Amino acid sequence: MSSQIRLRLMPRARCFFDEPVQVKVTRLRSRQVVTMRARSTDERGVVFSSLATYRADDRGDVDLNRQPSLGGSYVGVEPMGLLWSLKAEALHQYFEKGKSLKPHVVTISVHDEEEGRVLAEATNERLLLGDGVTRLPVNEGNINGVLFTPPGAGPFPAVLDLNTFPSEKKAALLANKGFVVLALCVFNVKVNNTKEIHLDHFRDGIDFLQRQPKVSGQGVGVLSRSKAADIALSLSAFVPAVKACVWINGCNANTIVPLYDKNHQIFSATRFDPSSVIHTESGAYILKFANANPLAEENKESLIPIERAKAQFLFVASEDDMCWDSKAYMDEMVERLKRHEKNNFESVCYPRAGHMLEPPYGPYCRSCPAGTFPYRALWGGEPSGHVAAEVHLWQKVQEFFRAHLR
Repeated sequence: MSSQIRLRLMPRARCFFDEPVQVKVTRLRSRQVVTMRARSTDERGVVFSSLATYRADDRGDVDLNRQPSLGGSYVGVEPMGLLWSLKAEALHQYFEKGKSLKPHVVTISVHDEEEGRVLAEATNERLLLGDGVTRLPVNEGNINGVLFTPPGAGPFPAVLDLNTFPSEKKAALLANKGFVVLALCVFNVKVNNTKEIHLDHFRDGIDFLQRQPKVSGQGVGVLSRSKAADIALSLSAFVPAVKACVWINGCNANTIVPLYDKNHQIFSATRFDPSSVIHTESGAYILKFANANPLAEENKESLIPIERAKAQFLFVASEDDMCWDSKAYMDEMVERLKRHEKNNFESVCYPRAGHMLEPPYGPYCRSCPAGTFPYRALWGGEPSGHVAAEVHLWQKVQEFFRAHLR
C-alpha cells in the first residue's frame, strides 16, 4: 500500500449500523482512475463484496459524497453505495446480521485501476449495540426473546420488535435511540412444524415490557414486517396496551397458520395457492399473487378487525413488493378505517422499494429463501430506490413512536 495515499472514513471509522460514513481518498494523481472495493463476512461465514470505479478530481481526491461511480456494483453518486451493494458470489443470499453483540465489519480499499495493487485500506466497524445499552435474554413463561434497555434512569417509551424470525438488529438500534425494546419472533422453529400461533404469547411480551422499571406508563408500540405484521394488527385490535403499531409490507388478514387466543381459534389463515407462484429466470419466485384474496368469502374468517383498535397505525407499503401485495392490503385497511370514520392512521408508500425494508445501509437483498414458504423469494425493489426508502422509513418509525408513546 502507498504510504502517501489516504483513505478516510468520516466523521469516524467506528459508528452505528444505521449511520452513514463519508468515504474519501486523497493524494491520488490528478484524474487518476481507481477501483474502490468493500468486503464483509456475515454470521454464517459467507463473504459479500462490492466494487466501483472512480476518477479522481484535479486535486487527486475521490469523495463518494459528491463524485459518481463510473461502473461496477452501482453507478452514479451513491455515498453509501459500497455498503448497500455488497453481494455474495452465489445467488439468493441474504446478509445475516441478526445478533447484536458483534459489529458489522466492512473493509474498504482503494486499488490502482491499471496495476490492481492496493493503494490504501480502512475498516468500518458498524455497531448495533451502543455503550451503556443492556442486552438481557428473556426466557420467562411464553416469552423467548431479548430485552434491550438504554442507559439512564428513564422513563423510556417501550416497543415490541416483532420479527418473523429471530433478529436483534432493529431492537438494539432502537435502544440506542432511547427506547426499551423487547425483540420477539413469530417462528422459533421451522414453519412446517408450526401448526398454530397463540396471540397470548405476544400479549405476555407486552405485559413484560410494561413491568420494566424504566418504561413509561404510556402504553407499548409494536414494530413489524411481513408475517409478523398481521400478528401486530391482531395485537392492536385485541390488546388495549398497544398504543402505536408500525405495519410494514404485510397482510390485512391472518396468514400461513391459524391464530389462537386463550386456546380458542380467533382467525383462520388465508389460503396459499402454489399454482400462482411465478418462477423467474434467476431461479427466484414471485409469491405476490399466491396469497388468496383476504376479502373473498372463503377467507372472511381471516380478516383482522383493525377498526376496533384504539392504537395509532403507521402503514408502510412498497409498490414493488414481490412477496406480498402489500400496497393493495394497505389501501384496503385505509379505506376500511375511513368507512368507520377512523383517523388513527397514516400511510407511506415507496414506489421503488421491495419487501425487505430494514434499517439503512445494510446490503440490499434481491432474493433469498423465504423462510415462511419453500421457495427462494424475489423480494423486489430497485436498489438505490430501496435504500433511499430505508433511510426515510427508519427516521419515520422513530418519529412515529416518539409522537404516540409520550
